[in-house]
Amino acid sequence: MTTTNTIPAETTGTATTTATGSAGATATGPAGATATATTATTADENAPTRLDFGKTAPKVFRALIGFDAAAREGLDPALVELIQIRASHLNHCAYCLHMHTGDARRAGESEDRLHMIAVWREARHFFTPKEQAALALTEAVTRIADAGVPDDVYAQAAAHFDETELAHVLALILTINTWNRVALATGKVAGTDERRR
Repeated sequence: MTTTNTIPAETTGTATTTATGSAGATATGPAGATATATTATTADENAPTRLDFGKTAPKVFRALIGFDAAAREGLDPALVELIQIRASHLNHCAYCLHMHTGDARRAGESEDRLHMIAVWREARHFFTPKEQAALALTEAVTRIADAGVPDDVYAQAAAHFDETELAHVLALILTINTWNRVALATGKVAGTDERRR
């Protein structure tokens, strides 16, 4: 993603710039990335505002930023966004989905591929075998309560990633699922990402 270290409801790995936690709050992340506070609001202006997670739990928020940054280390930025977008689809997190599709576009991702992520099995030719393995693993881990992580899904991912990469892919999937839950629980509104660029 350009030079934006998107470390909000997830992150975008790249150089050192600004990062904002999905749930807001000012925090300094790795490589000097800064998370800017954003007041959590709901779509209904009259509804009560939920807590600002980053402000009320700054140590937790900074830890999530650090986990996120560490997870994406060594991973292709395009793959990072595919994983974050697919998990956000499955978790119905509009805030994170809006954020990461925007990040992916700014990083040069094509509209065709962005539109096909949700139906990648029916549009496999848009994605490399490695990306398909990562998407399948993302779905299994995100829906882990349904059937765990099937052996064939894990084996396919292990065939395309070395152990270190696979560990980072898993960590990234865990991270985006956490950010999705933070954003949903605190009522983050799609389109209100105020990260400084």
